[in-house]
Amino acid sequence: MTNPARRAREDEALVQGEYHFTEADFKAVAAMLHADAGIHLPPAKATLVYSRLAKRIRALRLPDFAAYVALVATPEGADERINMLAALTTNVTRFFREPHHFDLLRTQILEPLAASVKAGGRMRLWSAGCSTGQEPYSMAMTVLSVIPEATRLDVKILATDIDPNVVQTGRRGVYTEDHVSPVPRELRDRYLKRDRDSGDWMVSPELRSLITFNELNLIGDWPIKGKFDAIFCRNVVIYFEEPTQERIWGRYRQHMHPHARLYIGHSERVNDPNFETDGLTTYKLKRGA
Repeated sequence: MTNPARRAREDEALVQGEYHFTEADFKAVAAMLHADAGIHLPPAKATLVYSRLAKRIRALRLPDFAAYVALVATPEGADERINMLAALTTNVTRFFREPHHFDLLRTQILEPLAASVKAGGRMRLWSAGCSTGQEPYSMAMTVLSVIPEATRLDVKILATDIDPNVVQTGRRGVYTEDHVSPVPRELRDRYLKRDRDSGDWMVSPELRSLITFNELNLIGDWPIKGKFDAIFCRNVVIYFEEPTQERIWGRYRQHMHPHARLYIGHSERVNDPNFETDGLTTYKLKRGA
């Protein structure tokens, strides 16, 4: 039997605003986000949840959060549930973010493997949690700076994200002046072209040809064959609880060559004993792992 005091508390407005938003509403949203994406939403995020989903409620002309929660819990609300997930996931990225990782990618992976790739070898890189595409395009520019003929070789970059909206933005490869400001001038002039009408910048066909963008849920199935030489998974697993993080690290391990590197976010740590550090927020497999 439900405790009356608890029921009253859950019916109280959790955040004051345009729409009634209760503890029960927050718990329902948090449970769905955890089930769908493995992301843990602590109660301290209630205001963030309200601000981001209030826009969806307004767009759908629903009366309150209870109606929204009821909608996304049904098969008819499947598309909106994707919108909810997109609204609640953080997509902070920029070109050459944490530039030391691209320097390490060059010295740890690209330069040592360049000769074998030019001789017909295979190179695979993965941007897991690629957001709107700046990370994989930065990886591609780094690849081409070391192996200029990479587009004619067996070199591919997989770029994945759970949010179909940001994956589509990555595929388009069109960015504003502010977005491209971190790109070094010589790389921007070579691999980006400005549209005279809009002022936006478009990535070159050369960059596009190296990258495959796909939707992928890291806690779901991975339809991935083969192993990678480098994996970028930065500021993604920080939103998972520790058991989920451990599973993710273990799955990455299974998809890494012995020489591969894993690059993570500055606030993250790999809590898997099969990895060891090899530079700032950079990990490699221990011998025999």
